[in-house]
Amino acid sequence: MNRARLSREVCERLGWRRENGALKDMSCRVALNRMHADGLITLPPPRNPKPVTYRSYPDIEQAVCEPAVIPAIDLATLTIDPVLGRAESRLWNAYIERHHYLGHTLMPGAQLRYFVRAQGQIVAALGFGASAWKVKPRDQAIGWTVDQRQRNLHLIVNNARFLILPWIHCPNLASRILALVSRRLPDDWHARYSYRPVLLETFVEKPRFTGTCYKAANWQNLGDTQGRGKLDVLHRHAKPVKSIWIYPLVRDFRRHLCNA
Repeated sequence: MNRARLSREVCERLGWRRENGALKDMSCRVALNRMHADGLITLPPPRNPKPVTYRSYPDIEQAVCEPAVIPAIDLATLTIDPVLGRAESRLWNAYIERHHYLGHTLMPGAQLRYFVRAQGQIVAALGFGASAWKVKPRDQAIGWTVDQRQRNLHLIVNNARFLILPWIHCPNLASRILALVSRRLPDDWHARYSYRPVLLETFVEKPRFTGTCYKAANWQNLGDTQGRGKLDVLHRHAKPVKSIWIYPLVRDFRRHLCNA
């Protein structure tokens, strides 16, 4: 049994499925690989070389460079466009790899990526994916039990990447983008995954950023992480401290998240 077949088997036996009935195959594979790397389990040897998380393409690399003419930004012309197809996916990856301080990494599980355009020109890129498994300030603000969190965590979506291209300078652009994407995302998520999220979250690294644009877009600051990360069982606090922000997509989001 190879790794792909093993991950499908685990999903089948655990009943690990999305709301639309599809197996959570890739999320399971990421979890199994992490457990293998940590020495908790031993997986069969991979049949193929380790997948490349980012591949460079000369024409795309040229496309994501600073343009000779920087467009003027009219906030009224902004569009939020889902990334569709392989060509747009590679372009989004290249922008994030070149211009985002975290670079491009694979996002497991359910996800949506967007380009933001002004008069047809790309000015920003966003990525949304699986929420954090456990965050004390967030979980206290929601007020759910461990069982409720395990059952309803998929209803929270994490804003994992937010990039405004470094040569774009426009007052109120970031908060305007956040407002537009928060209105559009629930419908897009439902169209792809057959359910609607009720809460957005994000983590802003301190002191690199202050979260001003999230505050301006009416996100709520819940405090800071402890800098531990998911695997810090020894309490080394080796990760950067991040401020925690949430944005309700529905007024009664707590009722949805605490639904038994």
